[in-house]
Amino acid sequence: MKIKFLTLMLMGMITAVGFSQSKEQTFDHAFAHVVYFWLKNPDSKADRAKFEASLQKFLDNSEYAKTKFIGKPPKAIRAVVDDSFTYSLILSFDSAEAQAAYQVEAPHLVFINECEDLWEKVIVYDSEGL
Repeated sequence: MKIKFLTLMLMGMITAVGFSQSKEQTFDHAFAHVVYFWLKNPDSKADRAKFEASLQKFLDNSEYAKTKFIGKPPKAIRAVVDDSFTYSLILSFDSAEAQAAYQVEAPHLVFINECEDLWEKVIVYDSEGL
């Protein structure tokens, strides 16, 4: 009886994981937009909370960004890894035109207005897929 119960539980978990993974967006290789932010006060919990909330609000409302990833640097263990930034943002778009439209969409402009006083440096790397 226990074996049947455990088997059913395991099957249910595997099904749930498979279902949740199928809902994930796949990375669109047409156009990638990678942004690195260095906050003026990276140790300020208030600044981080404001930045994260505004960025998430922006991404939740962006019409053009497809894949959306917000990250923080892990502790670098190799000399080639730059962990000096505070946050990274990786987005993908259907095309360079969609990325250009994203630059002037209202949610993006609101994010910039709300947070530009928090960062001291921003670097952007854009790439078109091969």
